[in-house]
Amino acid sequence: MDFDRACEITNDILKSVSRVIIGKTLLLKHVLAALIAGGHVLIEGPPGAAKTLTAKAIAKAIGGEFSRVQGNPDILPTDLTGYYIYSIDGSKRFVKGPVFANILMFDELNRTPTRVQSALLQAMAEYQVVIDGTIYQLPKPFHVIATEIPEESEVGVYPLTLNLRDRFWLKCTFTYNPVDEEIEIIKRADKLYLNDVSDVEKVVDVNEYLELQDFISNGIYVDERIVKYIVDIINYVRNHRYVKQGMSHRGSIHLYRVSKVIALMDKRDYVIPDDVKEVALEILAHRIDLKDEALAEGLKPGDIIKEALDKVEVPKE
Repeated sequence: MDFDRACEITNDILKSVSRVIIGKTLLLKHVLAALIAGGHVLIEGPPGAAKTLTAKAIAKAIGGEFSRVQGNPDILPTDLTGYYIYSIDGSKRFVKGPVFANILMFDELNRTPTRVQSALLQAMAEYQVVIDGTIYQLPKPFHVIATEIPEESEVGVYPLTLNLRDRFWLKCTFTYNPVDEEIEIIKRADKLYLNDVSDVEKVVDVNEYLELQDFISNGIYVDERIVKYIVDIINYVRNHRYVKQGMSHRGSIHLYRVSKVIALMDKRDYVIPDDVKEVALEILAHRIDLKDEALAEGLKPGDIIKEALDKVEVPKE
């Protein structure tokens, strides 16, 4: 795959998904950038903000299989991974769970108990699941688009562990659309109430989509100064006096990879500092824990990331 084809695919996927998702253009760009880079996405937001519709639309645009899991306190790991059915004659048959898809939509992840979160973590980390000692490989590509309820808005949530949060390449917030866009939503209500993605065009099949992901590895140039810039941002946050636990090296890797896709979406075969800045907040903020004194002062993780972007020296031409 060459640069022109890669650029065409990325922007065509964004255009195709935007046919059913009204507004949220920058959010969609960032979500798609994280997926094309090879990752998973965590979305926070109220019900009815087009989270499931977004996941379905992306699955169709890349020619992938879509599945959905609804989080609840009674869900079991086998409801995600699958289970065996045993016959009287002693034979058994494996029934695949919804994790065997290209795009897995896990709704209200923080309403699920830790055992299920652990099963999802294995799938996200290893691209495989283990059932009764047997290893099953997941299809490629495999992406999780999960949603979570804000902890302050509802009781009965199971906070995600830092280890699981760290597996999500990007966390973003979906909100309700402004008035002019809501008018357009209502005009399309006869399709939207069904989460209808018939207007989404299939841009590629999964094989060419995988080629696109391979292209990101070698087809986008990142200068050593940009790499150093990413490391400086990460370490500014890690060493901040209000930070109890900073982001892992995984955060650096994810910021590096997603910045490459942002460059590609902007029709460049090289990364500039603005690409890093564009997605740094959404890639890094959910990975850090603050000290009690920071919380007492009303600070949030995003405030520390913004401070780092303001104070870390930007590489010059």
